[in-house]
Amino acid sequence: MNLNITNNFKIPPASVFTLGAIAMIISVVVYDRIIVPFLRKSTGNERGLNILQRIGFGMIFPVVAMSVAALVERKRLRSAGQEPMSALWLAPQLIIFGIGDSFTLVGLQEYFYDQVPDSMRSLGMALYLSVIGVGSFLSSFLIFVVDQITEKSGRSWIGKDLSTSRLDNFYWLLAAISALNLCFYVVVARGYTYKNVDRTKVAVAYDSNGIELV
Repeated sequence: MNLNITNNFKIPPASVFTLGAIAMIISVVVYDRIIVPFLRKSTGNERGLNILQRIGFGMIFPVVAMSVAALVERKRLRSAGQEPMSALWLAPQLIIFGIGDSFTLVGLQEYFYDQVPDSMRSLGMALYLSVIGVGSFLSSFLIFVVDQITEKSGRSWIGKDLSTSRLDNFYWLLAAISALNLCFYVVVARGYTYKNVDRTKVAVAYDSNGIELV
């Protein structure tokens, strides 16, 4: 891909991925400052969306991002051998991922802090990071399995040469897996019962007149 923004300026390849982080930071601020006050009035929830709703909403974005990635990769394959595509074509999918992370990752942090037993609350961040670690391991395993299976057909989806690989098909597969994961999450989340931390604390700390108990 062409990494030149102008004739005299070339961006480092790794810096492209900072777009996702920037999108996440901006979307967190927009959500907390603008969207939450609006949702708070309509839902009655001080967070705007409850924890599981926030996670579930964020899980929609990977489906969209991988679909966009598949379309961009197909365009790149069709233009192979011609003038290189600009690296900015990667921006939409990275921005979509960043916005999704602002919902999913923050929601996971809230979940593991609020919903774990009080005795395990100090381990909440460790549990959150363990989820990300397991996800990274499963991603590597999926890449290995797909490579082994598709290689037998004579053309690996994830080969050493990107021009002869079919990463677009792999991205469509990831989009389908993300969609199935979202459906499974919705089914499980609908039956979840929240641990009401705030109400328990208020009931213990105050009497019916709002006077603090000793």
